[in-house]
Amino acid sequence: MGSSSKRCLGAILVASFYFSTSLAFFPAHHEGESAHPVEHGPKPGLSPHFYRSTCPQADEIVVSVLKKAIAKEPRIAASLLRLLFHDCFVQGCDASVLLDDSKAVASEKNALPNKKSIRGFEVIDEIKAALEEACPHTVSCADTIALAARGSTVLSGGPYWELPLGRRDSKTAYMKLANKNLPPPNATLHRLVKFFGRQGLDKTDLVALSGSHTIGMARCVSFKQRLYNQHRDNKPDMTLEKRFYHKLASICPRTGGDNNISPLDFASPPKFDNSYYKLIVEGRGLLNSDQVLWTGKDPEIAHLVKSYAENESLFFEHYVNSIIKMGNTNPLLGSDGEIRMNCRRVNHVR
Repeated sequence: MGSSSKRCLGAILVASFYFSTSLAFFPAHHEGESAHPVEHGPKPGLSPHFYRSTCPQADEIVVSVLKKAIAKEPRIAASLLRLLFHDCFVQGCDASVLLDDSKAVASEKNALPNKKSIRGFEVIDEIKAALEEACPHTVSCADTIALAARGSTVLSGGPYWELPLGRRDSKTAYMKLANKNLPPPNATLHRLVKFFGRQGLDKTDLVALSGSHTIGMARCVSFKQRLYNQHRDNKPDMTLEKRFYHKLASICPRTGGDNNISPLDFASPPKFDNSYYKLIVEGRGLLNSDQVLWTGKDPEIAHLVKSYAENESLFFEHYVNSIIKMGNTNPLLGSDGEIRMNCRRVNHVR
């Protein structure tokens, strides 16, 4: 793997405790659910040093739990990173994705894009319990997700970034918005650009953040259409490289097997690197939403894919910029929201 100044900085800052081991969304107005304007940039109250005096060991606690969880199941790193995306792209980074069903809450976990797909909640529970023991009623669930996403990235070999903290937790969830905001993995490039744009994220953010798929797995149901009925003509996606097609077909038969899983990045599944982009250029992107970054006939986006495939340091630099930008999406600050004691329920629910 190539080196970069970002990675070196991360290694220095976290060497004492780090050890290496879908996706387009937009907020929309729905009946009964409001959507706030997307905001990015520095936020009053968001700071990498937010817990310096109240819980200085917060990051170390998060990473200590992550190290054990990832050693046990390397795939969980990608699942925790995905939680951040599925939180931030639905009404902002407010931990609404963690809330379970209750009389007052329709959980986002039951939204079609999340059901039987989103995971990692038990690890978040474990992290939150450790944080509560050390620093009661201090670190929000929204920040816990963000810290777990960064730690998972670094522990998988990816870049470190200075993470602005100080988010507070939503008192409700937005299942209807989750259904609307998280499109299927067969999204076209036009839709991806449009959805990211509505979040205040540009084409560079789209391509860089899609690189999260350098780790993790996907179920066959997410890409089976590409193998057998891409254009509803009972034919495969012709952009699939032939040997890759046969490999995928052996994993995912035409009928059944929807819950079989495949690495999003066959070259180095558990390692956060730039091989995702190299595979796309070769016609071996797993999801349609991956491959269209190269085949979607957008010169700017294709140039970014090629640049990241050739220069891992550039990918890491852009990824850090974009994930910080995404993490600044509509956080609850000050007296808004709350600091949940249990990430699965709001504080007044017993």
